[in-house]
Amino acid sequence: MTCANCVTTVERNLKRVDGVKLANVNLATERATVEYDPDFANVQSLIARIDRTGYGIATGEADLLIQRLSDGTDARRLERTLLGMEGIVDVSVNFANERAKIKYIPTAVTQLEIRSVIIESGFEVIDIGNEVGDAESIAREKEILRQKRYLLTGLIFTIPLFIISMGRDLGIIPPSIGYSSWMNWLMWALATPVQFYVGWEYYVGAFKALRNRTANMDVLIAMGSSAAYLYSIPVVLGLIEGHVYFETSAVIITLIKVGKYLEVKARGRAGDAIRKLIGLQPKNARISRDGKEMDIPIEQVQVGDVVVVRPGERLPVDGIVVKGKTAIDESMITGESLPVEKVPGDPVIGATINKFGLIEFEATKVGKETTLAQIINLVEEAQSSKAPIQKLADRVSAVFVPIVIGIALLTFAVWYFFIPISPDSEVTAFTRALVNMTAVLVIACPCAMGLATPTAVMVGTGKGAESGILIKNGEALEIAGRVQSVLLDKTGTITKGKPTVTNVLISDKAFSVLTGIENQSSDRIESEIIRLAASVERGSEHPLGEAITMDALNRNLKLSQPQSFRAISGQGVKAQVDDMNITVGNQRLMSDHQINLNGWMPEVERVQNEGKTTILVAVDNEILGLLAVADTVKHSSKRAVSDLRNMDIEVQMITGDNQLTAQSIADQVGVDAVFAEILPVEKANLVKVIKNTDKVVSMVGDGINDAPALAESDVGIAIGTGTDVAIAAAPIVLISGDLLGVPRAISLSRKTLSTIKQNLFWAFFYNILLIPAAAMGLLNPMLAAGAMAFSSIFVVTNSLRIKRFKL
Repeated sequence: MTCANCVTTVERNLKRVDGVKLANVNLATERATVEYDPDFANVQSLIARIDRTGYGIATGEADLLIQRLSDGTDARRLERTLLGMEGIVDVSVNFANERAKIKYIPTAVTQLEIRSVIIESGFEVIDIGNEVGDAESIAREKEILRQKRYLLTGLIFTIPLFIISMGRDLGIIPPSIGYSSWMNWLMWALATPVQFYVGWEYYVGAFKALRNRTANMDVLIAMGSSAAYLYSIPVVLGLIEGHVYFETSAVIITLIKVGKYLEVKARGRAGDAIRKLIGLQPKNARISRDGKEMDIPIEQVQVGDVVVVRPGERLPVDGIVVKGKTAIDESMITGESLPVEKVPGDPVIGATINKFGLIEFEATKVGKETTLAQIINLVEEAQSSKAPIQKLADRVSAVFVPIVIGIALLTFAVWYFFIPISPDSEVTAFTRALVNMTAVLVIACPCAMGLATPTAVMVGTGKGAESGILIKNGEALEIAGRVQSVLLDKTGTITKGKPTVTNVLISDKAFSVLTGIENQSSDRIESEIIRLAASVERGSEHPLGEAITMDALNRNLKLSQPQSFRAISGQGVKAQVDDMNITVGNQRLMSDHQINLNGWMPEVERVQNEGKTTILVAVDNEILGLLAVADTVKHSSKRAVSDLRNMDIEVQMITGDNQLTAQSIADQVGVDAVFAEILPVEKANLVKVIKNTDKVVSMVGDGINDAPALAESDVGIAIGTGTDVAIAAAPIVLISGDLLGVPRAISLSRKTLSTIKQNLFWAFFYNILLIPAAAMGLLNPMLAAGAMAFSSIFVVTNSLRIKRFKL
């Protein structure tokens, strides 16, 4: 694809395939993302439509050595099986040499999946003839080499042609030689390879575009260069008087090739972030089976395998530590520079580096399920998505080339029919009109408009991934830059989300109600209240409930199994434990269930004034104890809030906790406002209220109860250490869980958005300014070609500047 018109053409043709619901094509990443009904369409039908449209797809090739092929029937059966896989383009299985050559689409199917199907079919894969590599990178390298070959060929013929032409025009070459017929024939001979070898792809592209009833950059270049070339042929043959313009046609094509070569190289660098992520994964893993250690390819690691990692080695897959103690550098995934201590029971992430001790861990996620694989997949999807701001460029590009052709024809007509030529002019009216028309055709650049947005999105999302900020689509990247108000959840977002029980208060009635306790000391009654509360809370996933349960386990208390468990959202829990009705929660829960507070409010307020959360424990509708639970603020939260406020963003905290506790946390971090005692459904409503004030709102949270608000906000930001539901609901995920990721994500978005605007301004301004200049005869076609090539290079290199931006 060469410009935005190509994108539109491919999209339009893909949408014509029966069953296709959505097709997004990205010029920068050169990817088509298609949503379709598998009952009506498949990958092969999509490829066939792309081929008919005149474009191709990048494929990978696997050369596999197969064992257990009994005869030719097995070979044909395996071929049919593999061809039935989505993403397989072609298969050839040779029974004689036991080799399978497979052409596949690397973005649709992987070699690991191909190997798995072969094994499931009853065969063995013994060897891989080629590296399980990045077929996309290989395709880009081939394209760079191809453009380099064309460029060098163009330079070899164009430079001497240009020297001859300039030497003749400047009088360096004597007129008797310079204007002799054999010199024109020599110039024709030099120009022809450039026109029909170096420039042949423009003719092919133009033909395919016109066949699809559209017009793209190829049409403009083919028309412009052909006009100069074809006009010169009758001059050489002596059919008309005039000046040959072979150097013009050759220089146009060669200069555009210079731009194309530099553009392709720069676009390759735009995808560096993904290639770095892919390169993080080790090729092999050391596993322990039956007491023996063995090295195997990473594709063969299975869930449940015990993986051994020595100091300094990368972890091959995700898992849970079962033996050993170490610290792991997770910066390549989370962006956090400090190593994280790991002990048995702690989760570990594939591709991170084991810094100190030898550890063994059980593999829990392999292949496409690993954190790294999911990050790569999400970043690739984001880079292939379109930002809303791109719609303007798409609309303009759809009509751009036909308008330019119209302006070019009008330019020719005006200069030929209406503007008189001076008697002493060395060129004819036709020649002058042709040259100006050619300049208009060549100066127009739909490439820059097509690349303006996707290249910036591609680099911006890659930069985010390197910094532990996962941006799932171009729309989120754009909207985040316009955020005016940020709503922060408290527990797990501002705070660590791991509260602990700090105080236990018991009433005098507890001694008489809990009569089954031997040796009724205060400590024994206190422990019993915690045991009952923890027995109820063991059925809850709320952080406060987990804190109570953990405190009970630390006291070595034996918990009972709760009956008739019921969770009341935003209030607490109820259950039957040991034939007693236990109610554990806040004041609202007690009031709603007609449980008398009986003078507990002074103690509740005192504890809450200390910034702690109060949990009341009632046994058979009688409050017997109060548990004080505290959650500490993350070390980076105060700075994150300060950074957001310095960016002129309103920062508010939202929590289901009580007002006093919430205000205590708010005072520590310095937010602008606090919304306390908010139920999960009320969080989403509050987001709506703020949005109705015409503010762009971002919700930041980590829990299941934050998911509705994350989805309701203009751009939700999930803490990556939180629940899967929250992460799924938010278009931006902070992998490390560090709140500093919020201002970093917004600053990255602002930088990307400003870059897109710069690119679009340059692309539009360039065309608006230079097309009229060319129409007025102020631009030589060769200068026009150089300027056209430069515009695309500028857009791509300007986008690459995002890589150097400090978050």
